[in-house]
Amino acid sequence: MIRVSEQSFDPGEEFSAFERRAAGAGAVVSFLGKVRGEDGADPVKALYLEHYAGVTEASIAEIADEARRRWKIDAPLIIHRVGRLEPGEPIVLVCASAAHRRDAFDAANFLMDYLKTKALFWKKEIRTSGEKWIEPRDEDYRDAGRWKQES
Repeated sequence: MIRVSEQSFDPGEEFSAFERRAAGAGAVVSFLGKVRGEDGADPVKALYLEHYAGVTEASIAEIADEARRRWKIDAPLIIHRVGRLEPGEPIVLVCASAAHRRDAFDAANFLMDYLKTKALFWKKEIRTSGEKWIEPRDEDYRDAGRWKQES
């Protein structure tokens, strides 16, 4: 299931529902990303995410499909917020279930690495010093690069 929304979500409720759907799995892995606040002398006051409805969801579906081709996982859960988010708010939840832990862990890691670098979002940090559109960091691209397959 993929959901992109301005509405907040309850990570515990979402995980519990996912876990019920994955009742036959031997492993369930989740990752919750939250908006950072304190970040040195110039703290983040808010994060703003834009997207193109339909297009962003399609880009995430491609990422999820790729994870399912690479690992023996069930349909993953990907919830991503858009709009204005305050520090401490959940921004993304990824859950993966599989018969065995390694597939679930690897798929969840892959999903997050590709969400950071390939999903169609535009992010703006609102800091004490002003606003700035941000790109994925070099570290994000290095992390995603570990999943490249040989041709």
